[in-house]
Amino acid sequence: MSKLRVAVLGAKGRIGSEAVRAVEAAEDMELVAALGRGDDLQTLARTGAQVAVELTTPASVMDNLDFCVRHGIHAVVGTTGWTDERLAQLNGWLAASPATGVLIAPNFSIGAVLTMKFAQIAAPYFESVEVVELHHPNKVDAPSGTATRTAQLIAEARRAAGSAPAPDATATGLDGARGASVDGVPVHAIRLRGLLAHQEVLLGGEGETLTVRHDSLHHSSFMPGILLGARRVVSTPGLTFGLEHFLDLN
Repeated sequence: MSKLRVAVLGAKGRIGSEAVRAVEAAEDMELVAALGRGDDLQTLARTGAQVAVELTTPASVMDNLDFCVRHGIHAVVGTTGWTDERLAQLNGWLAASPATGVLIAPNFSIGAVLTMKFAQIAAPYFESVEVVELHHPNKVDAPSGTATRTAQLIAEARRAAGSAPAPDATATGLDGARGASVDGVPVHAIRLRGLLAHQEVLLGGEGETLTVRHDSLHHSSFMPGILLGARRVVSTPGLTFGLEHFLDLN
């Protein structure tokens, strides 16, 4: 059985360099390219890459995906900064290359994905729910893509269940004191030296609370999800948003 030919974009970053090592260690994969900033994307075509693991920046990701989709190279994307406009543009590219698959994952940690799922299940059963994400101070976006996706899933679950808005009597307050509102769910972002990537979903009802918490303690926690994404995206054409779709959770 031939090995899956995988390239890594953003290979010199913290997560990218970890992904290079993970692909090299995977018995069913062959690392054919490890590209950093300024390297020629034509390398992907020359080396016959089947999957590109995209771990760059919001400023680079669209050009990289445009190249990959035009060349029929599947992509597993961890870069954040996705808007409705960007997703529409990507879907347009994929429509012209219907056999190509792209997975965009707000988080590749299996534990983080399960945290999102557990929060989604629990949300309709509690009056109140808020999300707190905690990261290292070098993170450039806030709230995190994982927290945003978690809040969106919570909001979807509460809408489907007909849940009432969460109670909140706040009448005055400083800007930002109640966090950012993502589909009506408060999301609070903490940046603190010593942290890596952590998230809590706090749920409250009459006389009880439930906390769903996940901690990523090392970048290696993202690798099983990246490898799973690379294995599954080659047989999943079109756009898949969220690693949970590859975990058969339903």
